[in-house]
Amino acid sequence: MKSKWLALAALLLAAAPVLATDVLTYHNDNARTGLNRHETILSPTNVNQDGFGLLFNLPVDGKVDAQPLYISSVPIHGVGRKNIIVVATEHDSVYAFDADSGATYWHVSLLVGNEIPSDNRGCGQVTPEIGITATPVIIRESGNPGTIYLVAMSKANRKKGVVYHQRLHALSLTDGSELTGSPVEVEASFPGKGPGNNGGGHVIFDPANYKERAALLLHNNIVYTAWASHCDIAPFTGWIIGYHVNSLARVRVLNVDPNGKPTSPFLPDGSGNSFWGSGAGLSVDHNGYLYGLTANGPFGEPAANSLPQNGDYGDTFLKLTAQTLSVVDYFTPYNQAQEAANDTDLGSGGTLILPNMTTASGELVHLAVGAGKDGNIYVVNRNRMGKINQKNSDNNNVYQEVQDALGGSIFGSPAYFDGYLFYGPVNATLKQFTFHDGLLSTSATSATANSFGYPGTTPSVSSSGTGSGIVWAYENAASGNAVIHAYNALDLTQELYNSTQAPNNRDAFGRGNKFIVPTICNGKVFVASQNSVGVFALLVVKAAQNLTEWIKIDREEDPADREDDNIAVKISLTNTGTQTITGPISLVFDDLNPESYVLDPDGSTTTAAPTGSFYVDFTPASDELEKDQTETRIVRFRSASASVQYRPRVLAGAGIR
Repeated sequence: MKSKWLALAALLLAAAPVLATDVLTYHNDNARTGLNRHETILSPTNVNQDGFGLLFNLPVDGKVDAQPLYISSVPIHGVGRKNIIVVATEHDSVYAFDADSGATYWHVSLLVGNEIPSDNRGCGQVTPEIGITATPVIIRESGNPGTIYLVAMSKANRKKGVVYHQRLHALSLTDGSELTGSPVEVEASFPGKGPGNNGGGHVIFDPANYKERAALLLHNNIVYTAWASHCDIAPFTGWIIGYHVNSLARVRVLNVDPNGKPTSPFLPDGSGNSFWGSGAGLSVDHNGYLYGLTANGPFGEPAANSLPQNGDYGDTFLKLTAQTLSVVDYFTPYNQAQEAANDTDLGSGGTLILPNMTTASGELVHLAVGAGKDGNIYVVNRNRMGKINQKNSDNNNVYQEVQDALGGSIFGSPAYFDGYLFYGPVNATLKQFTFHDGLLSTSATSATANSFGYPGTTPSVSSSGTGSGIVWAYENAASGNAVIHAYNALDLTQELYNSTQAPNNRDAFGRGNKFIVPTICNGKVFVASQNSVGVFALLVVKAAQNLTEWIKIDREEDPADREDDNIAVKISLTNTGTQTITGPISLVFDDLNPESYVLDPDGSTTTAAPTGSFYVDFTPASDELEKDQTETRIVRFRSASASVQYRPRVLAGAGIR
C-alpha cells in the first residue's frame, strides 16, 4: 500500500473512521455514488448462474424499505468479532444478522410501552404500517464498536385519541440497546405563516403528517433527517432537522416551505417542497455543503440576491451550509410553476456528488447531478448552480441539461463509476451515460435489453478499483416477485446474472418492493424483499491455504507516529520456504484486541475461519512471493489502548476473501 493512501486514510478516518468494505450509509457514501470500489471477490468472470446465487434468506417481521447496512468485524457480546448486516423493518424492528452465516445476533423492537407501528395514514405509499422507512446511518469510533441512528414512527391510543410519534434512536451496534439519552421525540418549529402554522408566526412539525422517507445523513457529528408527507395530503412542508450524535440535541432546523406562496392548483393551500428522493438521502461534497432536491410546491418571488424572499423553494436543487442550513445557492427549472401544478416534481430523485472533472478548455469543475419526474438530467456546477432563469423560457443558466435523456421519470438515485453515470427510469431500460471533458453524453452510451417497471431501479456498483465493474439493479417485477440483476458496468447489454435464471426457483427470495437498493460488500450482495433480505454470493469458494509456517513475519510498532488513536506498524513478510507462493497473499490479524481495528484502506475482514478477522493485502506487483523475497507494508490501526495485540496468520489463494 502506497504512503499517499496512508496519508489520505489518516486524514479521512480521523474524523469518521470507516472501514473500506463497510457500508454505513445509503448508497455507500455521503456523495451517494452507490459504489463499492473495494470488492475483490465478485467480478464479471464469476458472477453467473452456475457459480453465483442465493446463499440464504433472512426472514424479518415486516417490510424492508431501508437499505441493509454492512459492518465488518463487530464485537458481539459472548461471540467475538463478526461481520454483520443490519436490517430495519416497517414493524419498528432492527435486526443484526451474521453476514456470513445468517445467524441472528440480536433483534430489538423500538416500540415504546403499548404503542404499535403507525397505520398508513390514508396513503398507500408505505402500507400497511409505517415504522422504520428511511435507511439508517452508522458511525464507528475508537473505543466504540458502533452506533446506529434511525427514525421510527409509531402510534398510541390515548383518552384524547390517537397520538403519533416520530423518534430518533441511537442503538449500540453490539446488542441493539438504546444509548443514554435515546430516543428523542422529533419536534421542530420554524418562522413562517405557511401550511401548518400555529397562528403565532411559526410553522410546526406535526409527527402525524410526515414520514422520514429520505435516508439519514451523518456529517460532522450531526445526523440530518429530511421529511416527506403521506402521499400529498395537506398540510405539509419541507423540513430538514439535524441532531448531534452524542447528546441527540436538536441543533439544526430548516423549512423550505415556510410561507407557501404562491400556491398551485395541485396544492392550493401552499403545501409541498418536502424531501422524498424515493429513499435517497441528502448528499455532501468535500467542502461540507449539503445538497438535496425538493418536491413540487411554491417557489417564492426572488429578491435582489436572486433567493426567494419568502424562503419557499419548490422543485429546487439546493445547496446548504452545514453550519446553519442556510441556502447559499440553488438551481430551479424555469418552468417550475408548471411542474408544480402538474405534480412533475424534481424531488422524486436524489442527488449525486461527482468527482472533480476537467473541461476541454482545462477548467476544473465541481459537479453534481440530479433528476426527477420530468425525465431530464440536470448537471450543476456546485460553485455556480444557476438559480432560476427569469429572462428566457429555457434552462441555459444550468451547467448542463440533458433533455428527455431518460425516457421516463426517476424515482431514486443514480450511481457513478469511473466516468460512467447509471440511471434507471420508470418503464425504461437501465442506462449508462458517459462523461467526457466534464460533459455528460446527451444520450445513453449503453443500456440493458430489459426494462424496469415502476418505480424503475436505483443501481449500485461494485468494482475492484477501476476494474471488474458490475452494476446491480433491483426489479420489482410484474409477477410480484423481487429480482436482482447484474450487468457488466462497461457494457449494459451484457447481463451477467439475474435471480430468475437458475432452474426450480433456486434463487427466488421474496415478493417485490419499491425503492430497494442492493448492498454489495465482501463478496456478498444483500437485497431486500417485502419480508426478508436475500443474501447472494459465490456458491463455491475455494479454500485459502494457510502458509503461516512458511512465512517469517517481522513487525515494528512506531509509538512516535501515534496520532490521536492511530498506531502505525511496519510489517514485513518473508518467504522462508522453498517454493514460490502465488497470490493473492494476505496477513490476517486473528484475536485482535477488542479496542483495535485496522484502518488500512486496502484491508477488510476475512470470511475464512475465524470469520471477522481483519486482513491486509500483501500481494506483490508480480502477484507472487518468491523464495527469500520480502514484502513490507505500513499498517495503521485505530486503537483505544496503548498498543495493538493480535495473532498473525498468512493466507494465499483465491479463497481468502
